[in-house]
Amino acid sequence: MRPGIFNPILYGKRLFQQFAVDTYIKIESSRLDYIRNNQDILRANQYQGLVDSWRTGVEDANEEIIRGHILDNQWVVPYNPCLLRTFNCHINVEACSSIKSVKYLFKYIYKGHDRASVAVREAGKKDDKGNIDEITQYKEARWVTPPEAMWRIYSFDLSKNHPQVQQLQLHLPDMHMVTYHKQDKIERVVKRPGADESMLTESNGKFWKPRKNAVYQVGRLVSAHPAEGECYFLWVLLNHVAGATSYRDLRTVDGVLLPSFREAAERRGLIEEDNTLDECLTENSLFHMPSSLRRLFATILVFCEPNDVFGLWTKHLDAMSEDYRRNNPNPSLVEQVVLIDIRNMLQSMGKDIRSFPLPRIDDAYDDASGIPREIFEEASIDQDPEDVGLSDSLNEEQRAAYEEIMSKVDTEQGDLFFVDGPGGTGKTFLYRALLGTLRNQNKLAIATTTFGVAASIMPGGRTAHSRFKIPLTFEDGCFSFTKESGTAKLLQQASLIIWDKASMAKRQAMEALDNSLRDIMGRQDLSFGGKTVVFGGDFRQVLPIVRKGSRAQIVDATLRRSYLWESMHHLKLVRNMRAQSDPWFAEYLLRIGGGTEEVNGDGDKDLDRLIECIFPNLNANMTNKDYITSRAILCTCNDWVDNINIKMIGMFQGEEMVYHSFDSAIDDPHNYYPSEFLNTLTPNGLPPHLLKLKIGCPIILLKNIDPANGLCNGTRLVVRGFQKNSIDAEIVLGQHAGKRVFLPRILLCPSDDEMSPFQFKRKQFPIRLSFAMTVNKSQGQTIPNV
Repeated sequence: MRPGIFNPILYGKRLFQQFAVDTYIKIESSRLDYIRNNQDILRANQYQGLVDSWRTGVEDANEEIIRGHILDNQWVVPYNPCLLRTFNCHINVEACSSIKSVKYLFKYIYKGHDRASVAVREAGKKDDKGNIDEITQYKEARWVTPPEAMWRIYSFDLSKNHPQVQQLQLHLPDMHMVTYHKQDKIERVVKRPGADESMLTESNGKFWKPRKNAVYQVGRLVSAHPAEGECYFLWVLLNHVAGATSYRDLRTVDGVLLPSFREAAERRGLIEEDNTLDECLTENSLFHMPSSLRRLFATILVFCEPNDVFGLWTKHLDAMSEDYRRNNPNPSLVEQVVLIDIRNMLQSMGKDIRSFPLPRIDDAYDDASGIPREIFEEASIDQDPEDVGLSDSLNEEQRAAYEEIMSKVDTEQGDLFFVDGPGGTGKTFLYRALLGTLRNQNKLAIATTTFGVAASIMPGGRTAHSRFKIPLTFEDGCFSFTKESGTAKLLQQASLIIWDKASMAKRQAMEALDNSLRDIMGRQDLSFGGKTVVFGGDFRQVLPIVRKGSRAQIVDATLRRSYLWESMHHLKLVRNMRAQSDPWFAEYLLRIGGGTEEVNGDGDKDLDRLIECIFPNLNANMTNKDYITSRAILCTCNDWVDNINIKMIGMFQGEEMVYHSFDSAIDDPHNYYPSEFLNTLTPNGLPPHLLKLKIGCPIILLKNIDPANGLCNGTRLVVRGFQKNSIDAEIVLGQHAGKRVFLPRILLCPSDDEMSPFQFKRKQFPIRLSFAMTVNKSQGQTIPNV
């Protein structure tokens, strides 16, 4: 409104409000009436359908009047010519003899109604045959207020979203919609300029054309359901393939034009193939030893959920038994030897071969029948000769602790100990001396730690979760093994139990072990059933993880808040043996643990300088295994670790391989959580969706696969090779250093601690890059450059 000019609308008050409502009603009624009155001339069809109709030509669609009824080609249905001639009428006969006919019948009887429409009319009023006029109902029942009327007329913004989100329509080639008039000829519609173009097409240059409108927008591709077939596979390709300029470009992989989008997605590794496990074994049988292939087969049985176990066994038995067949011409004997070998591998992973559909093992060939697996494994641990004499190399603090613990073991009195000492004071050295002495006396000594990395540097070390069958989440005060299980029998015969890094475990785990040992030993009045148990750790380091817990809740979860703490003998180690030549570093660690060291707030501003300091001359030392594994960048957050690892793998030169995970939500038939969304999630303990590897790069294992053979959570490895379905890696730390292993894709699920509103599963290699790692993952390792 111009100032100083009289306008009656401003003085209309409630009359103006009624005028605004009436105006909007006229506009909306005109729009609806146009749609109603032009139903017979408005047309929309897929472009490909119009092309097919034009090429086919117009068919004869004459109408005939039979017995007063107008009949066209819509009346032509499947018929039987013989019966038609015989009875001079249409008879359709079908043989309903399969079970599908029963299913078809009962489906229509019991399926119920999708929806119901109820009409109420006055009594005596003529029935309108149930026709529902939705437009009229909308006009008569729609309630519009003056503010809404003005909003809809002028299209005022009630809210603003920046940047704008533009929906990008998804369709197969030539499957976009084309609108035309009823009287338009199909040939003219097909040849109309722009009819064969959509927002996915730039016909002139085959390139992504910049926006003509300067408004900044974000394009989001419409999601597709897996049941949509080729359209879904096109959606997967568009989400992952960068720089594609045409449908043909999307279907071209490694210079080969594939016939379908599904095959292109499979070839790129974006969707899981039906024969992935078969290809995994075939790839490795061409290049690797039969013993490695047998271990890979056992890993597939435990972690990959194969559908046809016996089929994989039959197809790859020759490759897995090649080394045995050289000296044993008897096929039955060779099969039994391979089965026993795989049985032992499955036992080390906590599984029984009898739970898989494989041939039965003949007891005549089985030397270990009747011996519990856990006891057999402990008795078979290779004893390092150096460990037997380590007791002579202990310092005064270590020797005092050693003699006090051994006195309880030798007299079988049983007691509890806690070895307290900062990093570098020789706790692991003390454990090795105890284990070496007892195992040299043919006694069973169990070595466990809270984290897998610390377990890999102790002889026969296992994580406490795998050795004691500790669930990830437990509520009751006992573990799941029974008195008759192999774990219970191992604990009964054990002379000593060592649990390192106990300061990082929740006290409920130690208390549950206490209750379980009291039960299986039958001595409820003694702690841990009268066993000698040695705990160790440093409370200056990382404390137990309590999801979203306060400092008080974290402290309450530690062992020091347990009823067991007062009954323990506390053995302190103060002398730092690891940093004897650098006492400043030992004091520096103590200051950090005590919280007295000053914080440097500028440490995250120059990441490049930090990388150059830790990894100097990276390109010249990429093939040096000792160089790669003797240095790491430590962080407190997983996000920082991921960012540094992504930057480092970009700087690392060499042959590259990119693996995409296969993600799917559990119990989600309606696809509420599309894979595009699941790909963005990286919960704790799961590998990333996009895993980029290069030959020689360091990686870290995220799951306990085979702890007895060095494959436990936290094991550091170096990539030596990769195929489409497997990774060849070498263990670089611990007693299994130098061993080559082969990792397949396995199914992984987030833990319940994530408190996610839904559950999903990810099939990916259980590894991450380890140029950088969290402080938790580094516990127990000796890394010269950090």
